[in-house]
Amino acid sequence: MSFALLILVGLGVGVTTVLFGFGGGFVTVPVITLVGTALGGDAVRVATATSALVMLVNAIVATAATPRPVLARLSGRWRLFALLALGGAVGAVASRFAPVALLTWGFVAYVALTIVDLVIRPGFIRPLSGRAIDDEGSRPGGVPDGFGLPIGTVAAFLGVGGSVMTVPMMRRAGADMHVAAALANPLTLVIVLPALIVSLCTSGALPDAQGLVGSVDVVSALALLLGSIPVVILLRRRPPRIPDRVHSWTYVALLVAAAATVAVVG
Repeated sequence: MSFALLILVGLGVGVTTVLFGFGGGFVTVPVITLVGTALGGDAVRVATATSALVMLVNAIVATAATPRPVLARLSGRWRLFALLALGGAVGAVASRFAPVALLTWGFVAYVALTIVDLVIRPGFIRPLSGRAIDDEGSRPGGVPDGFGLPIGTVAAFLGVGGSVMTVPMMRRAGADMHVAAALANPLTLVIVLPALIVSLCTSGALPDAQGLVGSVDVVSALALLLGSIPVVILLRRRPPRIPDRVHSWTYVALLVAAAATVAVVG
C-alpha cells in the first residue's frame, strides 16, 4: 500500500477517532496487517504496536480539542488513569511474547463478542429505561476505577485502544455517543502511552525490516497521521450532527468490518 494511499486511509482514521473513539485500533490494526503481509504472521504484531503510535497522537489532538465541560466528567479519576496505564504496560509486554495466532484470533474473537453484546444487551443500541445521562455519581464517565487494569491490559494486548470497552460502559451509564466517543480519547491516551514505549523499545522475534522502530512501522504511522490529524481538528471544531441511534449502529458496523478484515488477512 503506497504512502499516498495510507494518507487517504488516515482521513478515515481521523473521522472514526472523533466520531467513535477508536480510529487508532480498529482502523489501524486491519490496515497495517494488510500493509505488512510480507512479515507473515508478525504482521499483526507490528499492526498492534503501530496502532499504539497512531492512537496516542490522535488521542492527544482529539483530547486537546474537546470542550472542557465534557472532559470535566473525568475530573479526579486519577486511580482509573493509573490502572489504565498499568494495564497498558502489562498488555504491551505480554503481546511481545504471545503467539501471533493468539493476537490475531484474540482480536477477532473479542470484537465478535463485543458486537453480540452491543446488539443483544440493552444500553447501547436500545436505551436503558429510566436512566438519565451519567446519573451514577459514583461512576462519573461510566467506567468504574476497578476496571482500569483489565481494560488497559486487554486493549494494549490486542491493540484495540480501550474504546471498545469504555464507550459501551459510558453508553450504559447514560451518555450519548458524542460524549462517550469524546471521553474515550483521553482514556485511550492513558493506555497507549506506556504500550507505545514498550513497543518502541522491543522488537521481540521480529525480523529486521525497513521502517520499523522496535515493532512499530513508523513510516505507515506517519502517513496515517498526516491524513488523520487535520480531520480530527476539523471535526472537533465543527462536529457533525448524527442521530444517536444511527451513530451507535455505525459503531457496530465498523466493528464488524474491522473483525472481518483481520480474520481474512490472518
